[in-house]
Amino acid sequence: MDPSIARLADFASALRFEDIDAGTVHDCKRRVIDALGCGLAAFDAPPARIARKLAGRVEVPGGACVLGTAHRTLPELAAFANGVMVRYLDGNDTLPGGGGHPSDTIAAVFAAAQCAGAGGRQAIAAIVAAYEVYAALFQAVNLRERGLDHVFYTAVGSAAGTGCVLGLDRAAMANAIALAVTPNIALEATRRGALSEWKGCAAANAARNGLFAALLAREGLTGPARAVEGAHGLRELVGDFEIPPLPAPGAGFRITRAHFKRFLAEFHAQSPITAALELAAAVDAREIERITLHTYHFAWSEVGSEPEKWRPTSRETADHSLPYMLAATLIDGRFSDEIFEPRRLADERIHALSARLSVVEDPELSARFPAFVPCRLEIETRAGERRTATVDYPRGHAGNPMTDDEIEDKFRGLAGRRLDGDRLAQALRFLWRLDEQASLDGLWPLLTTQKEETT
Repeated sequence: MDPSIARLADFASALRFEDIDAGTVHDCKRRVIDALGCGLAAFDAPPARIARKLAGRVEVPGGACVLGTAHRTLPELAAFANGVMVRYLDGNDTLPGGGGHPSDTIAAVFAAAQCAGAGGRQAIAAIVAAYEVYAALFQAVNLRERGLDHVFYTAVGSAAGTGCVLGLDRAAMANAIALAVTPNIALEATRRGALSEWKGCAAANAARNGLFAALLAREGLTGPARAVEGAHGLRELVGDFEIPPLPAPGAGFRITRAHFKRFLAEFHAQSPITAALELAAAVDAREIERITLHTYHFAWSEVGSEPEKWRPTSRETADHSLPYMLAATLIDGRFSDEIFEPRRLADERIHALSARLSVVEDPELSARFPAFVPCRLEIETRAGERRTATVDYPRGHAGNPMTDDEIEDKFRGLAGRRLDGDRLAQALRFLWRLDEQASLDGLWPLLTTQKEETT
């Protein structure tokens, strides 16, 4: 077993709920609430319907529930379907700088926990383990810079988290991690150019694969012993790196460092949207002559440089387009994911205004990233008036955290698209007391949509 896999396996196989401080437990509940709210809001999205249709081909008494339905299926199919819903609207938490979305692991952990008959405390420990392994891998090696997709972290984190909730010992955990590392190198092509529906499904696929790796390891299947450091292993592909130290019991866990999103949009648009909302209150969009967004290199590269971003034709491209989102926000005077609906994608007012918007990398702002996610938005009106708004930390950033009330409000707004008020209240009570629940089975009926759909 190579040292990198050993370090991850030692941590994930040993972590117990009792090792986790109360603040981290509470923060984990916040992330579960946030992820499930995002998932329910995406229930009707085309990729979610496809994923549920595939999960619906198999019915397993005692299996894992598909979010929003009463249907129980194989855990890996539930992990994929639920993961697609959690991720699709681009509203779940993130690690900026190419780190992706560690909450993508939650669907896999919950599917494994339900099938294993695990309670809330075991699920919380498993989610913390998944985040820790995910974030440690990102800290060790930035795959985006090598043309590879961040969902690799999702696969390995999900293997560790589901292995934790399934009770894998050290040897089986090491096999699960190796079985997730070896076949799950994905291409960054997922997030370039005109984005396809796969953008919202790639992480769910990786989470499913991580769970499947843990299930295989539980049955005794072995993985390559030196998948990271051996011949033709991960290091040989991406270059030398070192897994950073993982926390001792009671120490600070990386889950608390991931950032929430206030808006259903790519994370590096959160500061610019905040600035646009400030300026929209002072400037009539019809009077705008020119807009310049000064930002850091990563934001420019990710959501403000490709020509497809100036006239997106799909939701996937639009929620990764700074010109489109800023123009729509300035026109509407508010931000809502309604701007990604087909009728708004065809709104010529948005395209005309975005054509007058430039995204410029500012070296000083680049130097402040990722400790800050700064921007400076400048508007010049036809009358020659200039307005500027600057933002360092958007709401939801670890440096400007959302309150519990704001997390609840976001959940109510998103899950409320599918659930009535009584179910919303009951679901929140269950989730805030997740560590007191002997089983997760009581949660899913509370999240079943008003239509009681199964596909």
